Amino acid sequence: MKRLSALATLTLLTGSLFAQAADPERARNLAATCANCHGTDGRPVSGSGIDPLAGIDQRLSLQQLAHFKSGRRPGTIMPQIAKGYTDEELELIAAHFAAQKHGAETWQTATDALF
Repeated sequence: MKRLSALATLTLLTGSLFAQAADPERARNLAATCANCHGTDGRPVSGSGIDPLAGIDQRLSLQQLAHFKSGRRPGTIMPQIAKGYTDEELELIAAHFAAQKHGAETWQTATDALF
């Protein structure tokens, strides 16, 4: 009976993991939480002083998110927000914003902020 219970639990957990991975909207849904500050699809209001995220290379975004999460990069709210995500979720968020189109002004502002 214990084996059957363990097998049922393992099956449910595995199915849950596959369901999460198979959700094509997961990255978009995770990234939607960034819209309050960084704007829809990572394009903040011009002149707001908020870093744009649209079109930023995934590796650069991930590096900055990891620095926020570890405390290496200071911030007002980003360190707390980054700590709330798993590394996998941060990868999905970075990939989502990397796939968004950016304008020349957005790209220059974001590049300046990252370096």
